Amino acid sequence: PAPLLPRSPWCPFHAAAFNLIVLLLLACHARAVLADPGVVPLPDTAIDFSDLRSGAPRKPERSQEDWTVCDRCEAYRPPRAHHCRICHRCVRRMDHHCPWINNCVGELNQKYFIQFLFYAGLASLYAAGLVLAAWLGPAGRSPAGMAAGGDVANNRVQMAHCIILLLESLFFGAFVTVVFYDQV
Repeated sequence: PAPLLPRSPWCPFHAAAFNLIVLLLLACHARAVLADPGVVPLPDTAIDFSDLRSGAPRKPERSQEDWTVCDRCEAYRPPRAHHCRICHRCVRRMDHHCPWINNCVGELNQKYFIQFLFYAGLASLYAAGLVLAAWLGPAGRSPAGMAAGGDVANNRVQMAHCIILLLESLFFGAFVTVVFYDQV
């Protein structure tokens, strides 16, 4: 909003607040990317699975507390662990493999992923608020407020830019909010 409110003391405040949110967003993103999601370690020695493949009858009842054998990586895995077809490993309490962090969201990094989603939604909401304040504020409604010098073509470009920024921040914010709600 600096071009629309050139002498306002709120411009440095909004710039600092928005950049702080973005910094927190990037820090949580880096933690979610670099943190181990809870990968189940592979055994040091090969495990004999011949009894499982021989066709011998298995236990018909299996509780949620039983360890199982992964068909793909052939390792014992704890309850609620799932195999990721992208990472080719079993992950404890795996939720999904997220392309945003290029990592699985699991037991050990889900906290950072939820924080990342929260700050992404907050940044989108803050950006939408800033665009609305700049667009609907007293300087944004006046013809001279939209463009220095009153150029009509520049006014249309800035109006289109405001509309695109507003729609982008609202749609992205809604998507991130739904994913955040699902994770919580």
